[in-house]
Amino acid sequence: MKKASTFLAVLLTACISTQAKTLRFSGLDWIVRSDSRGGPGPNNWAADNASVDAGGALHLKLTNRNGKWYCPEVYTKERLGYGRYQFWIVGRVDKLDPNVVLGLFNYPTSDVGPDGTHEIDIEFAQWGNPDSEHGNYTVWPAKAGLKPSGRSFAFDLDDGDYSTQRFIWSPNSISFQSLNGHYDDDQNLFADWLFQPKAPAKLISRHAMPVHINLWCFRGNPPLDGKPVEIVVSSFKFTPG
Repeated sequence: MKKASTFLAVLLTACISTQAKTLRFSGLDWIVRSDSRGGPGPNNWAADNASVDAGGALHLKLTNRNGKWYCPEVYTKERLGYGRYQFWIVGRVDKLDPNVVLGLFNYPTSDVGPDGTHEIDIEFAQWGNPDSEHGNYTVWPAKAGLKPSGRSFAFDLDDGDYSTQRFIWSPNSISFQSLNGHYDDDQNLFADWLFQPKAPAKLISRHAMPVHINLWCFRGNPPLDGKPVEIVVSSFKFTPG
């Protein structure tokens, strides 16, 4: 009995020590990706590079420590389905380094589907090419083996560091919108795209998924300018559809 109790105590201690860090942000619990190395990239991931300030805003930092770059990622404990997903961003996403990627997206758990399926993305990245456009909307198919659909766009944040990024997900369509400033309506719209395919069941996911936010280096390559990056998400709002 003593041996069994000791085993259970050791097991409980191990579970507690490996429990992921969580943050409370915009009324939801977010799991912080633990210290590790892996994709996308691959990159080094650091839990300390994600935090919530006293005002409730989420901070994501891409940092250099002793010659190695470290990235943050957070995702919701809860799975969210059809509805309106809105992110209020603070940061010059129109001027990110060519090797830096900011992702705002949902992502399938293993029971929903493999990588390269179901995902709905808003990403700001030039994918290593300084001549590429910064804005990217992408919808990954519900059925494996089909190609993703997307739209890229150039833009300038004329009204400072603030932007609203959103997508509205329904069974038959996904509508993307990007606005200059923080708004709940459609004013100052600078980019949009309606994805409304003829065969939505194959191309648009039907499954609820966690929402992810990450900041990382394309192919694991450091920023060309060698500078750390910080992006703030002042609010995330989900309205069921």
